[in-house]
Amino acid sequence: MNSEMEKEFEKSKSKDKQERYEAYHNILNETEHEVDWAYEVWDQLLEDLTHKDNHQRSRAAQYLANLAKSDPEARMLNDFPKLWEVTKDEKFVTARHSLQSIWKVGLAGREQRDMVMEYMEHRFQNCTEEKNYTLIRSDILQNMRQLYDHLEEEDIKQTALDLIENVEDTKYAKKYKAIWK
Repeated sequence: MNSEMEKEFEKSKSKDKQERYEAYHNILNETEHEVDWAYEVWDQLLEDLTHKDNHQRSRAAQYLANLAKSDPEARMLNDFPKLWEVTKDEKFVTARHSLQSIWKVGLAGREQRDMVMEYMEHRFQNCTEEKNYTLIRSDILQNMRQLYDHLEEEDIKQTALDLIENVEDTKYAKKYKAIWK
């Protein structure tokens, strides 16, 4: 990792909110494409998934989701359950930001895609007891849409449409269908 990125990771933990915010965006932008330094920060990010600061948990989850494409050892296949836990964080904003980025793990390869789809499908079917479950469902369908738009695999779309078909509340079924228009 070059010294600029090292500084960005340091700044992402700064007490200064603006500095933290800029570093966050710089790291996300840098990790939009494959990088060769993912493992230099991987273990720390895994540790940060349970950090006492919910912002730190959220950032770690988003960074790891972005870094999944830079994971030639396929560590994400073993580490994904830890990342997924943050999508159920006690702080809903943390959970939601984590969930909204989770689809990026599916871009890392077929196994990762299948794993992410399986987790999201299960959550969609079983989240009705969770607070804000309609938003969770919406985010899951949006994640599937993102994956579909990037990978253009019909089974992703079909899974999403099948999930929507089983939604009993017509108001929400209509909203969910709009994601796929």
